[in-house]
Amino acid sequence: MNGRDFVNLTPAAADIGPVRVLINATHSPMDAGHAAMLFSEHLMDSLQHERIATFDSDQLVNYRQHRPHMVFEDWRFTDYAEPEIAIDLLRDDEGKALLLLHGPEPDLQWNRFTDEVIALVGRFGVESTVSVQGIPMGVPHTRPIQLTMHATSRDMIGDQPDLFGTIQVPGHISGLLEYRLGQRGHRALGITAAVPHYLAGSPFPPAASALVRRVAQHTGLALPVGELEAAAARQGAEIAEQIRDQPEVMALVTALENQYDSFMRSLPQAVTGHDTADGVPSADEIGAAAEAFLADLAGREDED
Repeated sequence: MNGRDFVNLTPAAADIGPVRVLINATHSPMDAGHAAMLFSEHLMDSLQHERIATFDSDQLVNYRQHRPHMVFEDWRFTDYAEPEIAIDLLRDDEGKALLLLHGPEPDLQWNRFTDEVIALVGRFGVESTVSVQGIPMGVPHTRPIQLTMHATSRDMIGDQPDLFGTIQVPGHISGLLEYRLGQRGHRALGITAAVPHYLAGSPFPPAASALVRRVAQHTGLALPVGELEAAAARQGAEIAEQIRDQPEVMALVTALENQYDSFMRSLPQAVTGHDTADGVPSADEIGAAAEAFLADLAGREDED
């Protein structure tokens, strides 16, 4: 090691009392629709905040894999977007404290990073953590955002349909942190927003907006959401304008809408409030519709 501290606490860290909730909104290329990034940027822009801890990016980030942006103008470099992984103390609209872990997902030293975060959870008296992210799904942008939850304790998530059974997924820092917290007896919850496959690589405000509302509902925090909802409305209008004269894209969106509606009708009334019905689309059917959509868009881009 080079003698640099792995995490630096600010003087403000010594003065705060127990903080009930920590929200983990670290983001990665797996974060569909940039949902976690939009979530954290929105809270930082909307709420009073103060830096509590900063992690040493040089020990966590692979700069060659994720090159930070630099600005070049007038024959010189004028700015550098240095990666920043930090915890801030925020105050919601009612003055209640919460902690926000945000920044790029570490590439390196996952075990050490999660150990340090868990130590800070204990130091600041955190009772529960909530992680947010987006995942790409075969869903249309014209329907409400679907959220799924997972947790270290089943009583934290209530009734949810069993969609996946047992599967293996690529590891990510949010999942590892939730797992390690559970091993130590902490209550940790993850909330995932389904983002349309064909919009997964671009910022998708509806997903971030839905995540803010669900986190507020689960934690009792008064979190603002108006700016995200306004951005979602603007984006919806822009997408509608873009695909209006593309009947092949409209047909694919309609196919996704039909599968979505059929699936929602199939869920138990206790989960959705709707009556059950036959015709649940399989995971293969949903995936095929999304793949067809992506292939169509890619083909049109090649033609252009």
